[in-house]
Amino acid sequence: MTKSFILALDQGTTSSRAIVFDRQGHARGVGQREFRQYYPQPGWVEHDANEIWQSQLSVAREALRNAGASAADVAAIGITNQRETTLIWDRASGRPLAHALVWQDRRTAPLCDKLREQGHDRLLQARTGLVLDAYFSGTKLAWLLDNVPGARQAAQRGEVAFGTVDTWLVWQLTGGQVHSTDPSNASRTLLYDIHAHDWNDEILALLDIPRSVLPSVAPSSAEIGHALPEWFGGPIPIAGIAGDQQAATFGQACFKPGMAKNTYGTGCFMLMNVGDAPVQSRNNLLSTIGWGLPAPGAGPAGHTTYMLEGGVFMAGAAVQWLRDGLGIIQRSDQVEALAASVPDTDDVFLVPAFAGLGAPDWDPYARGTLVGLTRGTTRAHVARATLEAIALQSAELLTCMNADSSIDLSELRVDGGAARNDLLMQMQADLLGVPVVRPRISESTARGAAGLAGLAVGFWSGLDEFAGQWEAERRFEPGWNAERRTTRLARWRQAVEHAKGWARATT
Repeated sequence: MTKSFILALDQGTTSSRAIVFDRQGHARGVGQREFRQYYPQPGWVEHDANEIWQSQLSVAREALRNAGASAADVAAIGITNQRETTLIWDRASGRPLAHALVWQDRRTAPLCDKLREQGHDRLLQARTGLVLDAYFSGTKLAWLLDNVPGARQAAQRGEVAFGTVDTWLVWQLTGGQVHSTDPSNASRTLLYDIHAHDWNDEILALLDIPRSVLPSVAPSSAEIGHALPEWFGGPIPIAGIAGDQQAATFGQACFKPGMAKNTYGTGCFMLMNVGDAPVQSRNNLLSTIGWGLPAPGAGPAGHTTYMLEGGVFMAGAAVQWLRDGLGIIQRSDQVEALAASVPDTDDVFLVPAFAGLGAPDWDPYARGTLVGLTRGTTRAHVARATLEAIALQSAELLTCMNADSSIDLSELRVDGGAARNDLLMQMQADLLGVPVVRPRISESTARGAAGLAGLAVGFWSGLDEFAGQWEAERRFEPGWNAERRTTRLARWRQAVEHAKGWARATT
């Protein structure tokens, strides 16, 4: 292997990023661009699929320029993406048939309610490992086929392609030659049987989705095609794909059962490696695929590593709300100093259920709630309550994971933009009762995509070499005793109960 770099495309909810990594795992060039969010109705969230592609292409070129690299220097492209976001497009022209429905979009909550009332939630969870919720792609795809004029008829004629964002990017990069995804993204659609490693015909019939719209499923680390020369000045193999949270888990080198990471981004997502067999959650967590690596006799999706996952819908987005909605801060990075200016929240709690609640409650009708206000409450208390809400939600998830997996976590590896907030990380350690470890390389999501691509083309010799490049930058040790943690979590649970079901009362 004589090539010097891996290009990681990190397509997120609010921005597209690209990072060029060298053989030592260092970032040598970066590009990033935000793109527009669309909110056509309350609870609806959309993206322009073409803007996703154009922004991703532009930042990839920018990252290469910043690294002083050309296509000839790049061994492979790895892709990681916002998950569950749902796109459909015309196979012949590549034209999107509608805006993408973002993972945060709640418009299919009534359909989920109907399916649950009919008793289908048990089938869906048994096959897919997922809780029946509007979060996932399956009901979004059904809605698009039913509501975009002519989409269902075109789909029945085999003229429509469906994909999550990874599939859309691969389609664009290869000029429509490859329609493919990986097991980590497929497992987030509510259409993929994580045991049989195939799209499930019973679920497809239930949601009236033609199998012809679906992409093929290849291992997460495998060469599946080439980016056209016109994009970067020469062809580059596409060799790694994983949804953003699984990619971050891979980038954090959580390769052994019991290892876990939490990513603090727009949302907050905790994943625990549970090994080569899925664990059915008893606490409303998700059983999902981490990645599929090529192995002899393992089938087209590869040898599978499974995860338990819990998701917090609003993490960094809650801090953005303080900035953009309330004007309490002018920049997101000001929240730490403001929150640290008071010793505690003075019993104020923010439940940031602006888009409903994820695990373990799964309540699409919950709404943001601020409780415990007194005349003495200041913006500093609200800022501190916002940070604490992120840590409290994550602490609840870990409690559920420990119970489901029968594994007591020894440490939590963390990444994402808000992981740079020292106060938040200390809160997290205090509420978890285990050390929180922040890595030297904070770009875990892009690093995971790069790792999957690099391993496929021999850029790194194997998992051991890749894992050996992971280094801790700081450990946050817990300072609270068990009684204090338990009391705080119980008080948080009281606040959550006030938020649940609020929107249902208006329908």
